[in-house]
Order: sequence, then structure tokens, then C-alpha cells
Amino acid sequence: MSYDIELVDPITKGVLELEEPHQMRGGTYSVGGTTEASLNVTYNYGAIIRKVLSPSEGAQGIRGLYGKTGAETIPLFESAIAQLGDDVSKDYWEPTEGNVKRALLHMKALATLRPDGIWAGD
Repeated sequence: MSYDIELVDPITKGVLELEEPHQMRGGTYSVGGTTEASLNVTYNYGAIIRKVLSPSEGAQGIRGLYGKTGAETIPLFESAIAQLGDDVSKDYWEPTEGNVKRALLHMKALATLRPDGIWAGD
């Protein structure tokens, strides 16, 4: 199980495209990269994400981002990332702070590339 997270056009709701393919990897990924502003993140990270991402909004975690613009979420990502350690595991599925941090860094990068997009997913 996982979250399919994407930045969409506020009017058409279509997934936004990037100028160049990205190689950000989540639970699933496109071999050779993709130009879609999207990322797949395992549910295994949910508990850690809820602790650091938008805790004042009822600890909604990733779903608390839905409906916000990329620009609005950059400070949220920066705050969450600053709270996490660097204990990356070779096992992507292991819910370590370092693995969660990597996923949030990817999401922040997408938000930086398409600040005009609206987060959607599930």
C-alpha cells in the first residue's frame, strides 16, 4: 500500500509535467524517469510523517497537503525535514527517519519545480 502523490493543474486537475524527466524513486517508479510531477510513497512512513508534517492540523500527514499549492508546502517540508535524522536504510520499505526524509526531500523538490501545482493523491 502507498500514497500516489502528485501536483496537479488547479483548473484541469491533470498531473503537471516537468521540463526534464526526474529520477526520484518511491515504492514504484518509472524506469528512465518521468516528466510527471508525481511520487509514490509507502504507507510504512505514515506514522513518522504524521509526527513531523503539519502536526498542528491534526497530524494528517501527507493528506494534510492535499489542496495546498506547491509554494504553500515548501515551508512545511523544510520544517519536517529539519526534524528528521539521516538513518537511511538500504530497504526502502523500512520506516526510518532517513527514508522518510528522502521522500520529503523529493516532494519538496517537486513543489519547488512546480509551485503553481495543487497537491492531490491517494
